[in-house]
Amino acid sequence: MHVRVINPNTTRAMTDLVGRSARAVAGPGVLVDAVQPTMGPASIESHYEEVLAVPGLLEQVALGEAQGVDAYVVACFGDPGLDAARELARGPVLGIAQAGFHAAALVARRFSVVTTLSRTVPRAHELLDRYGFTAACAGVHACDIPVLELDDPAGGALERVTAACARAVAQDGSDAVVLGCAGMAAFTGTIADAIGVPVVDGVAAATTLATALLRTGTRPSGRGELAPPPPKPVTGLLHPFQITREASTTRLPVPAVPSR
Repeated sequence: MHVRVINPNTTRAMTDLVGRSARAVAGPGVLVDAVQPTMGPASIESHYEEVLAVPGLLEQVALGEAQGVDAYVVACFGDPGLDAARELARGPVLGIAQAGFHAAALVARRFSVVTTLSRTVPRAHELLDRYGFTAACAGVHACDIPVLELDDPAGGALERVTAACARAVAQDGSDAVVLGCAGMAAFTGTIADAIGVPVVDGVAAATTLATALLRTGTRPSGRGELAPPPPKPVTGLLHPFQITREASTTRLPVPAVPSR
């Protein structure tokens, strides 16, 4: 099985981090590669940056389809471009927010979410509602650490995120915590030991769920809303993303979408 973990931003250190997190749980017989777009923002902390990240994400999915990738993990807690990626891919595409919520609900009655900046809290609530986990979530909290500062040892990120998780559990009366950023993936075990409740990293959760779907032969239906996009002209800067069925007209960075 080949699982591709896509960091939708263009920061190499973040890509390496999510790759390590995914490989640690992938299990035998699973090849995990971690990639990032050739274009896009250095981190995703606004709606504007999320939209800018989607073309690069789709680029990596389409390249993966040409290379025979079996499943994908979108390693950003906003689950950017998730539906669009599912239209392109023949195999499962999992977002780390959706996977993290599912994992937490399996081990706890109610969970809290600890994310990065305060401005991302409404997005977390939106995803909880969309995925049907609003009742299971006791609260969403921000530690107000920018994404790119999470891997700075001098900044005390681990200590600050741990303190935010402890406060969330005490305030919410929750039984687990979902970490609301792929950049927190390395903190999971340390925080769980410190606060005494399960701590879920969405990258690890999405990777294990993706491999489980592959092992059970559970594939996307490819019908209705998530059927492959219809071929049509695309102009300007986005012309390379034009969908075509004819290999002779394929242009990188996005190859033609294979027929299902």
